[in-house]
Amino acid sequence: MQIYLPIAETSVNAFTLLGVGGGVGVLSGMFGVGGGFLITPLLFFIGVPPAVAVATGVNQVVASSISGVLAHLKRKTVDLRMGTVLLIGGLVGSIIGIWFFNLMQRLGQLDLIVQLSYVIFLGIIGALMLQESLRALRRSKNPHAPRRKLHTHNWVHNLPWKMKFRASGLYISVVPPLLVGVGVGILAAIMGVGGGFILVPAMIYLLGMPTKVVIGTSLFQVTFVAAFTTMMHALTNYSVDVMLAIFLILGGVIGAQIGTRIGLRLKAEQLRILLALLVLAVCGKIALDLLLTPSEVYSISIPGRF
Repeated sequence: MQIYLPIAETSVNAFTLLGVGGGVGVLSGMFGVGGGFLITPLLFFIGVPPAVAVATGVNQVVASSISGVLAHLKRKTVDLRMGTVLLIGGLVGSIIGIWFFNLMQRLGQLDLIVQLSYVIFLGIIGALMLQESLRALRRSKNPHAPRRKLHTHNWVHNLPWKMKFRASGLYISVVPPLLVGVGVGILAAIMGVGGGFILVPAMIYLLGMPTKVVIGTSLFQVTFVAAFTTMMHALTNYSVDVMLAIFLILGGVIGAQIGTRIGLRLKAEQLRILLALLVLAVCGKIALDLLLTPSEVYSISIPGRF
């Protein structure tokens, strides 16, 4: 059953969209990730223009993050003060990212920039995840092996404008979390991701936050930054396709339930290795698309359109 996506200006099979949303939902339930860094490349693969894929893919992040942050608020595992500082930085970063996104679109280089961003970041994150997962797997087989300390106090925490974050048990400068928030906001605008795959490691390894409040605080920041980014994309370049978003969200809701049940049957180390391999596979596919000669060397488009 073909449906026409008015903003993307292309026809796509409805079951394919449900499958993409459902597949990412399954992964979200299995691995505890928002899935924005996977759903946007998958939309590239089925023919959705990168500008629309980026702007619409963020909707999936908003939908999947809201329920998560509400659950964490009930458990009181959200550092609202830290989340607010990260959010301020995220909003500033989102504005910068939207400006750069629109600039690249006017110059006709948007598709290349978005795809290169995915190759670079997915390649780095996937390799680091795989390395850490294999290390964790070896530790599980040898529980007496010495464990590496996650965080050490360094010069970053001696910067000015210190603030006490009671929920995290930290007294550090607000400069590092602000900069982390700015970076995540830029990525959200350019790549159509929530940024959790960058934010969570930064909160643990750079800011030294305890793991119990990291996920909830990350979801708090991601929810608002992703919603703001979606609104900015809709207002500045009209690239949010509501029809596409509806099908992705429907599939994602169903898939997340299935993924949660699958995830309960696998060990944490196995889940992390599978996710790392999946990230590297998506990275490799985008890299091949950039390197291989396209079937249509020339294309004609109307100026100002995608």
